[in-house]
Amino acid sequence: MKITIERGLLLKVLTHIQGVVERRNTIPILSNVKFEAPDGQLSLNATDMDIDIVETVPAEISEAGATTAPAHTLFDIVRKLPEGAQVELACSGDDSQMTLSAGRSKFKLTCLPTEDFPVLSGGDLPNWFSLSASDLRTLIDCTKFAISTEETRYYLNGIYLHAADNNGVVVLRTVATDGHRLASVELPLPDGAAGMPGVIVPRKAVNELRKLIDESDDDIEISLSDTKIRFSFNGTVLTSKLIDGTFPDYDRVIPVDNDKVMEVDTKQFADAVDRVSTISTEKSRAVKLSITNGNLTLSANSPENDTATEELPIEYDSSEVEIGFNSRYLLDIAHQIEGSTVRFTLADAASPTLVQDLEDSSALYVLMPMRV
Repeated sequence: MKITIERGLLLKVLTHIQGVVERRNTIPILSNVKFEAPDGQLSLNATDMDIDIVETVPAEISEAGATTAPAHTLFDIVRKLPEGAQVELACSGDDSQMTLSAGRSKFKLTCLPTEDFPVLSGGDLPNWFSLSASDLRTLIDCTKFAISTEETRYYLNGIYLHAADNNGVVVLRTVATDGHRLASVELPLPDGAAGMPGVIVPRKAVNELRKLIDESDDDIEISLSDTKIRFSFNGTVLTSKLIDGTFPDYDRVIPVDNDKVMEVDTKQFADAVDRVSTISTEKSRAVKLSITNGNLTLSANSPENDTATEELPIEYDSSEVEIGFNSRYLLDIAHQIEGSTVRFTLADAASPTLVQDLEDSSALYVLMPMRV
């Protein structure tokens, strides 16, 4: 194999690819990226056995071939090469090393046989539909902050993607929860998604996908089965195993009988929570909301008896309520609200609270209170 590729293009692909590769591997081949160079196209492939990413870019192919090389070392080398450099990658069929040359720099990297590289990206996935990149970003961004990191509850370690019924209208919905908060957002059901199974996309796959589509304007083709999901766009294919578990019946925790409605300016509220929480202890970060007719008082204190309070004008005409929340959770939700006004629908100090963007009914958030 002998190829030449511009340093910036190679770095962009390696930036995407190396995120999948774990730093420590008991299986050596999983530390490597696989190069395949047929005519005019260079294909790079990395996997951790749960996620597989293949990205194809144009390159000057002098000799077709395939090899594997250490992903993180390769990324670090290319990152440190001068901008605009032409990078030449070469190895012969019987050589266990790949030569990387750029200007006066030359590196030799140990290769492993391509036959040892696992294949995850193949297979037939019967359900297929497409989404715009902006819609997929919305589905991810509005929910991923609520994904659980508690490994014992593995079925919460991802986003639940499924077709759901909303008052007789079938929608495509993503839901995530960690038991303390829940985030849900929905879009009109795309063509082809009606028969899809409900699937849990793992946290790592969600994070890698979000990075890949950050600047994309292309439609994303999504195909899935009960065990795998694949996202294809603009020369990139990300395939991931799905979490083998049952997502909880989240409808049961979305309150429907809350009768106290508070509306407050989104930015003023977020800024006030951020300021007041400065004083709260790092562990609990509790902030108390004292809600009266037309007025919200935010307060926090520390074990050293430091205190902070701030008042905000609100729309509210129900009975007085005092309720505590984790300030970090409040801010996570507030940062998802793009409209100027956020609505809190409350019951009492011990019951879950519903949070929504007054200008966008497609997303909703549920937050469990804290004792303060």
